[in-house]
Amino acid sequence: MDFSLLLLYTLSVFVLIATPGPVVALIINTSMSQGSAPALRTAVGTNLASLVLALLAVLILSGTLRLNPVLLNLVSVLGCFFIAYLAVQGLLDGPQPPSQRVGGDVGTGFLVGISNPKDIIFFVSFFPQFIQVADSFSTSVTLLTLVWVIADFLVLALYIAAARQAFVLVIPPEKSARQK
Repeated sequence: MDFSLLLLYTLSVFVLIATPGPVVALIINTSMSQGSAPALRTAVGTNLASLVLALLAVLILSGTLRLNPVLLNLVSVLGCFFIAYLAVQGLLDGPQPPSQRVGGDVGTGFLVGISNPKDIIFFVSFFPQFIQVADSFSTSVTLLTLVWVIADFLVLALYIAAARQAFVLVIPPEKSARQK
């Protein structure tokens, strides 16, 4: 096992995930408007999307699936439009209870995660650079995916905690009692 390559991958993943993007914005918004539990469910949805993207990357790397570069660009652009649509809808409609959102918190997290251009590009172009971290392909894929999921959940949990703390500091106690 190449521990230096694994360390480089782990650091890269933490930096990429910690960099604000659509998923981080969704997590912070959900945490501040709905509470920690819905935000954690949303994080589960984004992690499920990451697993699907990792599976697609594995299928591409193994030669089982071929991806046309034009199609990849189209999916990335459509993902950007979907995220923009969600942002505009959120601004116009305000926060909605999970029961009124398609798929609830997990579903919303999944849709944003699966359409996140940053994650799509990572799994299709960056992920393969680290596939030699272990001696076997399956061990490498399992290890890299596990590192991603753990790092993703840890970073998003930190964002949730920070957003809740900011919410408590900024919002008066009588209003925050409704947001537990």
